[in-house]
Amino acid sequence: QVQLVESGGGLVQAGGSLRLSCAASRNIASINAMGWYRQAPGKQRELVAIISAGGSTNYADSVKGRFTISRDTAMNTVYLQMNSLKPEDTAVYYCNALIMNTYWGQGTQVTVSS
Repeated sequence: QVQLVESGGGLVQAGGSLRLSCAASRNIASINAMGWYRQAPGKQRELVAIISAGGSTNYADSVKGRFTISRDTAMNTVYLQMNSLKPEDTAVYYCNALIMNTYWGQGTQVTVSS
């Protein structure tokens, strides 16, 4: 079991940057995979980026080259660096952890103004 707490969301102009953080309540090195998902109003939740226990990463095509997922195992924290933000990136961003089950954080709002 794990508790996840996201932070770092906010309002930013198009072209700007934000860094999201996801603090886990346990050693993240033992977690199979951790990721960031997002859900915009009226849309389904979608995968943004994922990082495996081995450190490999994968990204949605829409964010490749703009977003970077990383982790600090000493801090038990996963980050999502978001650059060149676009209005279509506006959504609630959720942290996710896959162990035996799937766990979610409470979400953090990201709003990108044009």
